[in-house]
Amino acid sequence: EVDGERREFRADLVVVACGAINSAALLLRSRSDACPRGVANAHDMVGRHYMRHNNSAFVALSTVHNPSRFQKTLALNDFYFGADDSQLPLGHIQTMGKADAAKFAVASPMPLPQFFLRQLASHSLDFWVTTEDLPDPNNRIQVEADGTIRTTYKENNLEAHDRLNRKLIGILKRIGRKRGPLPLTLCMRKKIPIKGTTHQCGTLRFGDDPKTSVLDRNCKAHGVDNLYVVDASFMPSSAAMNPALTIFANALRVGEHLRGRLG
Repeated sequence: EVDGERREFRADLVVVACGAINSAALLLRSRSDACPRGVANAHDMVGRHYMRHNNSAFVALSTVHNPSRFQKTLALNDFYFGADDSQLPLGHIQTMGKADAAKFAVASPMPLPQFFLRQLASHSLDFWVTTEDLPDPNNRIQVEADGTIRTTYKENNLEAHDRLNRKLIGILKRIGRKRGPLPLTLCMRKKIPIKGTTHQCGTLRFGDDPKTSVLDRNCKAHGVDNLYVVDASFMPSSAAMNPALTIFANALRVGEHLRGRLG
């Protein structure tokens, strides 16, 4: 509907890119006599394998003043594929945009004076810690009869995520001991809850077998010759980094394929 008027559009090729949650919801809502479960959902795979990463906001407090305004310039992948004391792939660490008094006020379990919140922010070192969550068919997006989107998600791979956070604590403490002027007084970690859907992916995974995937290698829906999906839905696993560059690269790859189809 556009301004209350129902309009119909037709195209030779349709490309969906609504984000992993809403692309799955769109296909599930698109039921018809030909597709009673929704478009491209003959094997009940649409919406399954939802992933969003294990993410934590990690803040260390130091007695040394940190005047940075925007510090998102450092990444650490030494433990991406494992560590000296762990064969588990642990993931990715990066500095986070600088925390301010308002962010500390939201995170605090109790009201605190603005002066104290500003002091916390001016002495914080802020990190973002990301570990892969594993594809699970029971982690899924569904659409209720009234159109409401329901997300079912059970966390996994948490041991690796906890180990990566402990690695970061150890690194910061070693720096404090060696450098002298960087003594740490406290390290705080806040796990991002299920409502944090920034890194959503995997709900329309690609693969060769229509029974276990929704899209083929070119991100065309199995059984639907003119429907493609080019957001993070296609990803069969989440890796342990922001998926944005992967989405861009894949969209360019699929674009070349579509240009070939269009002649």
